[in-house]
Amino acid sequence: MEKKITRMNDAANEAMPVASLEKLRPIVHQTMSARVYQDLRELIISGQLQPGERLTLAGMAKALGTSAMPVREAISKLAADDALEILPNKSVRVPVMTRSRFKELVVIRLLVESFAVETAAARINEEQLSRLAGLEQAFCREISLDSPDVNQIIQINKQFHFTVYAAAQMPALSNLIEGLWLRIGPVLNLDLRNSASRRRSDLPSVHAHLALVDAVRARDGTAAKAALAMDINSAAEVILSGTGLRDG
Repeated sequence: MEKKITRMNDAANEAMPVASLEKLRPIVHQTMSARVYQDLRELIISGQLQPGERLTLAGMAKALGTSAMPVREAISKLAADDALEILPNKSVRVPVMTRSRFKELVVIRLLVESFAVETAAARINEEQLSRLAGLEQAFCREISLDSPDVNQIIQINKQFHFTVYAAAQMPALSNLIEGLWLRIGPVLNLDLRNSASRRRSDLPSVHAHLALVDAVRARDGTAAKAALAMDINSAAEVILSGTGLRDG
């Protein structure tokens, strides 16, 4: 009986169509496409690209040192994520956000990211706390320079936030926050670029970052949420008072 079942299984397997290996793309291509996607995604999340900025396929391929195909695939994925717009002439643009959309995302960020920092205050380890404090100091040093590197400030700000979010030890939550920043990242730089020209003592983000470090060090989730709210709301006020958002 056992031999009969084995023969039947073998016959069934032989009858099944064999997948064509020609349909599989090389691993190298998949790896390159994924790298390009991650690189472009990081630029958007960290606010290195500005709302309305136009990108060309050739320019991105040259900057990334790759061919057009993986760039095209990455753009398609990011367009599906609402992080990039493919225009009728097939050029690519960083979306220009409306005021109502921005306000909606601020409300969602306050809910989701507040939960992350509250959880992080209870779970952060010494290594993460040390890294967070180091990023807070690096942010202060750079922004207090006579000629600060704005792109560096923006990058440090992103690293600071995601270090504390990672300390919550909830990968799905971190992914959710990344999705929010993928949509709002380019707009956040409007505050940080303007902030770079103001006096360091006038920057709410400086005080908010320090307060957040102190709160998680003290394992005080309520204070951590308050510090984050100060950071998000102060940045939102500057952005809403400017001209970088579209009416609607």
